[in-house]
Amino acid sequence: MWPAGNGHFCETVLSYSKLVSELEQMVKKMVFESYDAEKYYDSHIQSTTYLLRLIKYRGPQKNETCIGTSCHTDKSFITILHQNEVCGLEIQTKDGEWICFKPSPSSYVVMAGDALLAWSNGRIHSPKHRVIMNGNKARYSIGLFAYHRGIIEIPEELADEEHPLQFKPFNHYGLLHFYFTNKAGQTESTAKAYCGV
Repeated sequence: MWPAGNGHFCETVLSYSKLVSELEQMVKKMVFESYDAEKYYDSHIQSTTYLLRLIKYRGPQKNETCIGTSCHTDKSFITILHQNEVCGLEIQTKDGEWICFKPSPSSYVVMAGDALLAWSNGRIHSPKHRVIMNGNKARYSIGLFAYHRGIIEIPEELADEEHPLQFKPFNHYGLLHFYFTNKAGQTESTAKAYCGV
């Protein structure tokens, strides 16, 4: 993973990822319980894998606005972001309004990904977000992305007359492959294009 000689750094990153994965599991448990789907929690956790990304966005040059990342939704089940005090993360509300997240060193952003949108039968919103850099400071962030090995099924508790089934069972890695091979095209929702009913 890292060149020789960075053992302490690797241990620190591993310890950090374990702690943040515990936070992700706590959030996931609250979500499952709030939808009376806690009986699925243990098997879901056993099938969860994590990706930790360390990201640096350079500060833009003078009179330049730098797009760190373009508008997108995450393809994860849950994403947890931790960043330094440099602003840049913008999240789009359901109403289409962009809000700028102003971080503190102790704050985390928890976002639902497209897989959670599908698992919840569309009840949980997967927000569009982007990074726009202004000023001259670099922005550092750490993102923990939770993925599910195997097939994700929409719990029967989340489909009823008021909430008809919107998504078929799907392979989470298949969703990622669908997205990264550009089969999703310019669709509004990768999840709906991949596994929508």
